[in-house]
Amino acid sequence: MKTTILTEEEYDLIMAIRNYKKSYPDGYPEILWYIERLFNELLDCEEEK
Repeated sequence: MKTTILTEEEYDLIMAIRNYKKSYPDGYPEILWYIERLFNELLDCEEEK
């Protein structure tokens, strides 16, 4: 098993994805929006480097 250091944003994205199905139907639209926002922010950060 490999150990990797994650940023807080990466960790938040992973945890949100893990909780995605648990949120249906009550929190579904909000968590989907949050996942998409985090993903896009991470992509934008990678382009700046």
